Amino acid sequence: MVPLVATWMRGLRDRLPTGARLSDEDWAGRHRLLTVVLAVCMVLLTVFGLIKGEKTAELLITDGLVLPSLVAAARLPGRRLRSLAVAFGFTSACAGFVALCHGLTEAHFTFFILIPALALYRDWAPFGGFLVATTLHHGGFGIIEADHTFGHDSAQQHPLVWALIHGVAVLAAASFQLVAWRFNEIEEERARENLSESQAQLSVAFDETPVPMAMFAPDGRVLRTNSAYREWLRLPAELPDDFSVRDLPLIPIQPDEPHIGQLLTHSYEPITVTRQYRRSDDQSLMWVQTHATGLYDRSGQLRLTFVHCLDVTAVRDHEAELRYQVRHDSLTGLLSRKAFELDLTELLTRSDGAEPVSVIYLDVDRFKSINDGAGHTTGDDVLRALAVRLRLVVPTGALVARLGGDEFIVALAGPSGTGLRVANGILAACEEPLAVGGYELPVSCSIGVTTAFGSAATDDVVLAADTAMYAAKRAGGNRVQIFTDELRAPVQEKIAAEARVRRALAGEQRITLPLWFQPVASSSTGQILGAEALVRMRTPEGEILSPFHFIGAAEETGLIVPLGEHVLRSAIDHLLHWSDRLGYVSVNVSPRQLAEPDFVPMVASILSRLPGFDPSRIVLEITETAVLSSTVDVSERLTALKQLGVRIALDDFGTGYSSLTWLKSLPADIVKLDRSFVAGLAEDPKKNSIIQAVLWLARSLGMSTIAEGVEEPADWEALRAAGCPAVQGYLFSKPLPAADFDEMLRRHHERATFEGVHLRETMGTPVAG
Repeated sequence: MVPLVATWMRGLRDRLPTGARLSDEDWAGRHRLLTVVLAVCMVLLTVFGLIKGEKTAELLITDGLVLPSLVAAARLPGRRLRSLAVAFGFTSACAGFVALCHGLTEAHFTFFILIPALALYRDWAPFGGFLVATTLHHGGFGIIEADHTFGHDSAQQHPLVWALIHGVAVLAAASFQLVAWRFNEIEEERARENLSESQAQLSVAFDETPVPMAMFAPDGRVLRTNSAYREWLRLPAELPDDFSVRDLPLIPIQPDEPHIGQLLTHSYEPITVTRQYRRSDDQSLMWVQTHATGLYDRSGQLRLTFVHCLDVTAVRDHEAELRYQVRHDSLTGLLSRKAFELDLTELLTRSDGAEPVSVIYLDVDRFKSINDGAGHTTGDDVLRALAVRLRLVVPTGALVARLGGDEFIVALAGPSGTGLRVANGILAACEEPLAVGGYELPVSCSIGVTTAFGSAATDDVVLAADTAMYAAKRAGGNRVQIFTDELRAPVQEKIAAEARVRRALAGEQRITLPLWFQPVASSSTGQILGAEALVRMRTPEGEILSPFHFIGAAEETGLIVPLGEHVLRSAIDHLLHWSDRLGYVSVNVSPRQLAEPDFVPMVASILSRLPGFDPSRIVLEITETAVLSSTVDVSERLTALKQLGVRIALDDFGTGYSSLTWLKSLPADIVKLDRSFVAGLAEDPKKNSIIQAVLWLARSLGMSTIAEGVEEPADWEALRAAGCPAVQGYLFSKPLPAADFDEMLRRHHERATFEGVHLRETMGTPVAG
């Protein structure tokens, strides 16, 4: 029986509120509220008693009990005594109110109101004390003063019964309050468990993460750190209570920088700050990226700052290295072209016309010979050694850059004449051989100098110095040339020519770049054997320009490649149109085209789209100059072309350095004698002997021959007598537009077919050059 009762009691105890203590702050707030309410109740009760004007004794007794309770609630030590005083005061006030109301039943409602009020203490002492006092009042005082406690006859005759009824009602009300109280405790316990679990998780996440983290008070005190933070800064495991950011072994490079918490007082958003510090222990520099988040109270005041830190020194060093690489030439360590242009723009802006800015452009003379003769490694060593010498010669603060290849540039501000003086110093320094690979290698430079002011455009200044440098190179090199306006005209013409070529290629090429044709005739019969296709340019104004005005610019810029492809395609289209009247068409191929790796595939692609077409009707003319200056294996490239079926002509034969050698080594089909051998042939026996020797050699090698530049009938007769098979020149026809050439072919074809007349009759009166 006893164990059963004990078990029942434990079950009841587990279901009752534990009376968990409130925090001091919460208890003080609730006690203050109930004390004020008790004081208000006393005042209202006194006013109520005075208004009724009766039972003055009851009023005085009530105030005499409530007032000491208020004093005790404010003065007694300990929370429990003060809360009991409030409970006693409320009991006295309720009893006095019932007495003043002559035991009116509705006056008893005040007891029920105070049950949840005193439950705010979350303490069994005031809550239970109020219940006990209420029960004693109803039972004891109800017997002694029944008319003051119960306001009806039945209760006055049976006070214990009604005391019991009231007590049960109060206890029932208190029971539900206890249930609510218990539920609140259960929820609070669950919340505490969740909070404890969250705090444990936070502690694990905070303490065990490899990222350095810390918490700081608004005044800079270190509240908490994790092991990664302490290891990073080499701090002890236990820090003093007053340890602050000022005690950290990090000294800001920029003094008087605000603490991270001070930054958060002006912003509620998380912030990221990257700063450089010096370690106080080993004086090493480090970059730290700090991510900070503030924790604020309800009033918006910063409570603490949570930070995590990243050591980004390696990243910043890498970024600095990348910036250096972007701004500097990898071979010489000088400024790169882009960095120089940016710095020159800034230098011109700073000068603002107060003093001139000199720009010195230099190029190593015959550097290609160094690369080809000694190798590219030696060439690189020369450029590095020259860069070192430039740094030693130019004044401190000057901009020195390598623009690419063997071209260097210097810019500096100073009085007039500074640029020329420095340029002459560079030229003199280059007179001393460079120590490269254990050898003394002589090097000379061509130098151009220009002077500019703040309003000048950077590109124009560099172009002017570049122009002067090329003038020095054309004059023989190893000299200094000052830029003048007279030097600008060729450059402007080159730029204009390039623009014309680009505009023509971008337009309708058959209109902007038409082909003209000059016939190649048989020396003996006068029959038109073929024609040479020559490109012209039609300007937007309708003017026809000869190749002299644009071929050079096309060669320099590489536009000769698309231009040459257009000429080849267009020439084949015309040949197909004249298929029954013209044997072949020849097209000039420039050195730049021949060096292109895609040239042979391009020709093959064009021919592959012409089924049944005889490729030998296409003749590609290669000049001796192209053969000599080409950077590729010309013989291999020409052999690949011949395998496609096209024929190769060696143009301008006799103007090169070793013509006879090329005749036997190149897979050519046709030799075109240069006009310098043809002009005056009839009156010059030596030329006649040379022509006969070349014709004999060509025949022995299985080649055909065409004489160019035939303008005099006597020369033509001499060529025919020497056995030259074909001729070309103004004696027969100048280059003609396609329509005029078509008309010539038509007339020639008709006469050759129906009359079979002599060449002179066929061709008509020769056209003078």
